[in-house]
Amino acid sequence: MLPAQAPTAYVGTANVIAVLILLAEFGMFRQALLRDQIRLYAAQSVLIAGLAVLVAAVRQLPELYVLGAATVALKAIGIPIVLRRLLRRTYPVHSLEAGHDIAGSGGLGLASTVLIGIVVAAFGFFSAKVLPVSAGAAPVTALSVSLSVVLVAFVLMIHRRDVASQAIGLFSLENGISLAALVIAASLPLILEVALLFDLLLAVVVFGLLIRLHHGRADTLSTSGLTELRG
Repeated sequence: MLPAQAPTAYVGTANVIAVLILLAEFGMFRQALLRDQIRLYAAQSVLIAGLAVLVAAVRQLPELYVLGAATVALKAIGIPIVLRRLLRRTYPVHSLEAGHDIAGSGGLGLASTVLIGIVVAAFGFFSAKVLPVSAGAAPVTALSVSLSVVLVAFVLMIHRRDVASQAIGLFSLENGISLAALVIAASLPLILEVALLFDLLLAVVVFGLLIRLHHGRADTLSTSGLTELRG
């Protein structure tokens, strides 16, 4: 029986970045302030861009440098700025200074939600093993982590009962999809990769309108009151 080979520096670094992306997703559960969730999303996006640059350098895919730069510009800078401005217009100054407390916006307790997140993350990680993906630009382990990120993002969207956190959950879900794309389809033409980012811009516009409309009618971003349909 041959001894197991140690992973290369590239594989090890890519796997560490993928795990950090997943940990950032779990970190969004325990944040009591919206501004901290936004910061974690920005950090997660920077990690995605960093992985794209790493893949570009090792696999000789120069178009991924452009994709990494676009990811930082849109996800790590643009979207956080838009979300902060929406919150600044929605809430009074004293609420903004507190960062807008969302500690009580969860449908379940924090411990229960994290436990559910761990279960679905484990399910996604091991389920990805059966997918017929043997090789790609990024290590296959990153594909397992990406599926875990997507499922945990779903739990975040369901758990939080405020529109802004649900938007962040959707945006972080897209980060999980971007991570999977680096494994499966990193060699796509650049125009197609950048076009996928514009779908995210559409989601930002839709959630921006939803935040303003919901706050204008209910004077809050909480969705806990949307339990009954009224004519």
